[in-house]
Amino acid sequence: MNLFKIAPFLSLLFLLPSCNREGEEAAPSAEAEKEQPTNRIEIPATVRKNLGITFAKVERRKVASTMRVPGSFELQPLAQHEYRMMLSGHIEFLVDQFDEVKAGTPLYRFRSLELLELRQHVDLAQASLRQAEVKAEAVQARKRKLVKANFKNAELDTRITELEAEIDQREAEFIAASAALRNVSQAEPQNDGTEWVTVSAKEVGVVDSLAVTNGTFVEGSTLILTTIDPSKIRFHAMGLQSDLPKFQNGQSVKIVPPQAAGNDINQSIEATMQIGLAADPRQRTVALFAKPTELKSWARPGVSAFLEIVEESSGGIVLAIPRSAVVKDGITHVFFKRDPLNANKAIRVEADLGVDDGRWIEIKSDLGPKDEVVLDGVYELKLASSQSGTSQKGGHFHADGTFHAEDH
Repeated sequence: MNLFKIAPFLSLLFLLPSCNREGEEAAPSAEAEKEQPTNRIEIPATVRKNLGITFAKVERRKVASTMRVPGSFELQPLAQHEYRMMLSGHIEFLVDQFDEVKAGTPLYRFRSLELLELRQHVDLAQASLRQAEVKAEAVQARKRKLVKANFKNAELDTRITELEAEIDQREAEFIAASAALRNVSQAEPQNDGTEWVTVSAKEVGVVDSLAVTNGTFVEGSTLILTTIDPSKIRFHAMGLQSDLPKFQNGQSVKIVPPQAAGNDINQSIEATMQIGLAADPRQRTVALFAKPTELKSWARPGVSAFLEIVEESSGGIVLAIPRSAVVKDGITHVFFKRDPLNANKAIRVEADLGVDDGRWIEIKSDLGPKDEVVLDGVYELKLASSQSGTSQKGGHFHADGTFHAEDH
């Protein structure tokens, strides 16, 4: 056969897909497969920083039986300590606001002319006691002489009883005056005859407020400063009276931060709950107090959060992610899972949703207990993986935050 006549047929054969011996198409090359679009999006460190992308861990939770009660942290009743002036005088602070103090740390000192009067009172009480004791001893000696002479004197017995009562009174006065002086011990004599009295902290804490001006003259019992122990805090929430059967004293609960930018949704605090002694009949609420078993940096007096209470049940544990990690793309709900094999990639997953408690939602597929999902930045990833209502199969971000599909 003429080769020039069969050449066109050979060229057509090269245009047909190559087949294996069984007549099937040959598998595409590794390079061609690599170029195929996927549901993965490149999110390197620079992109995560520019877009503010954060992640939340998957949790095993009883979503269907969890309730949350709003509230805030507050100081425990014994967390605050007040220091008041013992005598009238001029004060001088030895600490400043927000200083940390330990038991025995000098807080302030003062000098007062009343200190001299206090010392005189102690000396006078001591002298009066000694005088009463001398009188009583003299009468007792006289009585002993009369007894030896077989002579009884009822008047002496009465006098001895009176002197013993006087001794008891003088002794009580001396003890009271000495105790008052001990309260203002640690005095430092000065050249002008007055004395500085130093007041020290009685317990560990932080200086919360200075109630008077440094160097001013204040009257006795005036509030000088307050300290608080930041570790002595509790969470105070108001639950509905209708939910009382779900509350128990000593119940293990969690305190969870509000869903806001910068808050780590996984940073919950274990706590033990105590039900208040009285309820509010008008608001139909009952006070709930939770004592944390540990403290975290965001737990401060006045900070709002939620008390998370799980009803006692034997089952209902599911894999759940934060509700805000799921977004709607058209008629489909999606979330973005961090690629377990490459931390610089996110996998777009169409969500198979289950029960929802308003904060956490059950995910029924394509999720493992050790996975992480995108929390902050999920909306940007949704926009990047969608185009005109249809999902793109993959792409990557540039460092400036702009997205490009894989087919560019």
